[in-house]
Amino acid sequence: MKIGVIAIQGAVSEHIDALRRALRERGADAEVVAIKHKGIVPECSGIVIPGGESTTLCRLLAREGIAEEIKDAAAREVPILGTCAGLIVIAKEGDEQVEKTSQELLGIMDTKVNRNAFGRQRASFEAELEIDLLDSPFTGVFIRAPGIVSCGPGVRVLSRLDDLIIAAEQGNVLALAFHPELTGDLRIHQYFLDKVFNC
Repeated sequence: MKIGVIAIQGAVSEHIDALRRALRERGADAEVVAIKHKGIVPECSGIVIPGGESTTLCRLLAREGIAEEIKDAAAREVPILGTCAGLIVIAKEGDEQVEKTSQELLGIMDTKVNRNAFGRQRASFEAELEIDLLDSPFTGVFIRAPGIVSCGPGVRVLSRLDDLIIAAEQGNVLALAFHPELTGDLRIHQYFLDKVFNC
C-alpha cells in the first residue's frame, strides 16, 4: 500500500514524517511516497495535498498532469487530505483573489474558500480547536491560513474559528485550514489513515 504526498511545492517533509510516525504507531505496513510527477497518484491508496503557495501549486499540478489524476482518484473515493493551501486547491470555488490569479481549482469538495482568511490579520498563530472528530482539543497551527466561507449540503463541518469553517469533510475528502503536521499530535493523521485502511 502507498500513501502519496504531493511534493512539487510546499510543506512536504513534515507530512511524510507525520504519516510514517502514525503508521509506526499503528504497526501498519504501508509506504509513504513523494509525488513529483505524473503516474504515481493512480498507485496510491491515499493522497495528501500539503500547504504552500496555492497559485503555484495549482499551476504545477495542471502542468505536470497530476491534477487530472487527483480528480480521478477522488471519483474512485480514494481518501484525500488537503491542508492550508491544499484546502484551497481541492475547493469548488474561490474568492476574487483566486479568480484574479486564474487558479485552476480541482473542485473535488463542494466548498467556497477565502484564500487569505486569516493571513492579513494574523499571519501566523496557534489556537486550541474543538474538532468533531476528536474527543479533546487539538492545537491548530495557522500560517497565512485560508478558510471556508460556505459549503454544499454534502459537506460536514468539523470545526469553526472566527465564523469561518476551518475543518470539513465530504466523503473521503478531508480539508483543514491549519497544519496538523507541525505538531506532535498525530490524531488527525491517524483519522486519515483510518479512511485509507477502511477504503
